[in-house]
Amino acid sequence: MRILTASDRTLLVEAKGLDEAMRLNLAWDGVPGIVERIPGARTVLVRFDPLRTSAAALAEVLSATPVDAEHVPHTREVTVPVHYDGEDLAEAASLLGVSAEELVNRHLAADWQVAFSGFAPGFGYVVSGDPLFDVPRRSSPRTRVPAGSVALAGAFTGVYPRESPGGWQLIGRTDAVMWDIDRDPPALLSPGALVRFERAGREGLRFPPVAQPVSSPQASPSSLNDPHQGSPQTESHAGAELRGALSEPEARRNGLSEVVVERAVGESKRSSDESKPRSSDPQSPLVEIVRASLQLLVQDAGRPGHAALGVSASGAADRTALRDANRAVGNETAAAVLESVGGLTLRFHGDGVAAVTGAIGAITLTDAEGLTRSIPHGVPFATVDGDELTLGHPSPGLRYVVGVRGGIDAASALGSRASDTLAGLGPDPLAAGDLVAIGDAARFAVDPVATPRELPASGDLVELDITLGPRDDWFTASALVALTTQEWLVTPRSDRVGIRLQGDVPLERATQGELPSEGAVTGAIQVPPDGQPVLFLPDHPLTGGYPIIGALTDRCLDLAAQLPPGARIRFRTPRNEEGLS
Repeated sequence: MRILTASDRTLLVEAKGLDEAMRLNLAWDGVPGIVERIPGARTVLVRFDPLRTSAAALAEVLSATPVDAEHVPHTREVTVPVHYDGEDLAEAASLLGVSAEELVNRHLAADWQVAFSGFAPGFGYVVSGDPLFDVPRRSSPRTRVPAGSVALAGAFTGVYPRESPGGWQLIGRTDAVMWDIDRDPPALLSPGALVRFERAGREGLRFPPVAQPVSSPQASPSSLNDPHQGSPQTESHAGAELRGALSEPEARRNGLSEVVVERAVGESKRSSDESKPRSSDPQSPLVEIVRASLQLLVQDAGRPGHAALGVSASGAADRTALRDANRAVGNETAAAVLESVGGLTLRFHGDGVAAVTGAIGAITLTDAEGLTRSIPHGVPFATVDGDELTLGHPSPGLRYVVGVRGGIDAASALGSRASDTLAGLGPDPLAAGDLVAIGDAARFAVDPVATPRELPASGDLVELDITLGPRDDWFTASALVALTTQEWLVTPRSDRVGIRLQGDVPLERATQGELPSEGAVTGAIQVPPDGQPVLFLPDHPLTGGYPIIGALTDRCLDLAAQLPPGARIRFRTPRNEEGLS
């Protein structure tokens, strides 16, 4: 095994292959200091709490952990009915040198097990011991793959939980619901599950009792990338769509990523209304959206701990602004707030207290009589029924955070009210006319003392600290110099998934070819083939196949979330950086 630095709070453990990665992931369950593990095709990403352990100490523990060399326990058994009528069935069979009938029969006969979850909630990478299944992706990826599509790529079978772009070979389809937030676990194909595919017919899904641990199928995954890889609609290997959406009106309702424009039919038993913020009792205090911003979302501290389901933590992009807003109005630190890209107007129904943090701009409050007054940034202020709060165009900064005493009371998903624009979890983006309820998260007195911050404006140069790795060795020496010496422009093609950067000198790779899917962290600097980096933000995919050259240190993440288009970045590596090799 090889242990690499993935960030100042994350290690990437490189195994000999998928089978060992699965065993290592299971062996490290319960190791003190580990916050979360994200298994990949031949790696395990390990995020740790720096208050409980260090990178060096944890690396020593991980490398010394005994691993069961005989068995990989499974969690349950699932049978998935499949209509084998996929558009790529004949082509995939031809690539494998067999007939379509033989491909189907061997797919039905193989013993399959979910190795790990990837780019989206409910997408399991399912592997078997049949050496036949090692198929390349399509040379021309599709812009839209229907939900329920059963597909092959590398040594894996996957089922698309929602409609999305994709480059895997489609061999069939299923009516089985891959992701249901009301199910336990929500992902049908959760890591460790044994999977039996059958021809769709009279029998539906079967869930036999969990069996005793069994030998896992052996597999030797070859070149593998995430299902979205190569699609014209994607800017990163894992389907992170970074379109130029900061000027598109449609982004107000669908977030800024085309990957999440539509939810797959049947992905959840919830009605569409349940993902809207609740308006509860008419007598309860409410916030009405009079004029929405470019992107207006409900956010809180996120939903960490669900990586095994393919779910990232998400949460407020600027965690400092979240904490400052809640402290100002006397809420619990993680209470839900409104996160706004650009100006907006809100109307308060009922009396209350609010505060605006994060980005800086003109803040005014107009009462029911039409009297307008200015509101200081970061300071709590009283609101009465009919008051309208207007936020002007932000500068400096990009994202306002509006906190209200009691917190925003919106529908919860996996223990969080955060809106994940890539996964489609949590409340929908807010639009004019929406009403959001105010909760009861107030626990403390208001704090009238604002904490000043320096935020970047368009044109400003910002220095951000990074750690190199885990794949800095995939790049030339000149690329590593360019990474930390030249300025990188923040382009408008940015959203909560990531920031698309542009530099005069693209980052040149020393190692060509494909990188098997592996975990990524918020702040990761992923480099697609054009050499122009993408800086991951909270709604990034959990796994990706483009090499990651470095990652922001944790203390720089909030500043990155406030970078507006036109700002310039210079990365720097701290002299006292702790690295592993």
